[in-house]
Amino acid sequence: MDKNNKLQILKNAIKSYPDFPEPGIIFRDIFGVFNNITALRAMKDLIMEHILFLEVDLVVGLDSRGFLFGPIISMELDKPFLPIRKKGKLPGKVIQQKYTLEYGEATFELQTEFINKGTRVLIVDDLLATGGSMAAAVQLVKSIGAEVIECIVIMELTLLKGRDKVDVPVHSFIQYDH
Repeated sequence: MDKNNKLQILKNAIKSYPDFPEPGIIFRDIFGVFNNITALRAMKDLIMEHILFLEVDLVVGLDSRGFLFGPIISMELDKPFLPIRKKGKLPGKVIQQKYTLEYGEATFELQTEFINKGTRVLIVDDLLATGGSMAAAVQLVKSIGAEVIECIVIMELTLLKGRDKVDVPVHSFIQYDH
């Protein structure tokens, strides 16, 4: 199956919910992909074809949907997986990075015992919207001295220009302009 067919299968499996969580918002839900094995395989294939030649030491997934496909990528690359979680969810020594949400602030944490200076990191998540959480994740990884090779998202809301906040390469498979 070619790349365009895989992209169409993936896009068809993503569910859209108008006016959720509030009027005027169209919520793009990745969970439809996980309920469709053909779409899940297409997503895995697209990701692996894209990152095949990247030199990656560690896969980092963002809380919470990055946890769904980060470990799949990790296993395919035969590299470890490390989560970035919201504040207070990880044991051991952690470092923190605050970021701005639409209505307030949040904090990400990363366990420092599993990542070192010079580690080449691939960051994964399901969606890039305003870019605040992805930019925070990049800064968190860089604060240790690790190198972010690329950020991969399945979907990108291009009108929100989130990639402008992220100072490393970002790859999205599906782009929505609304």
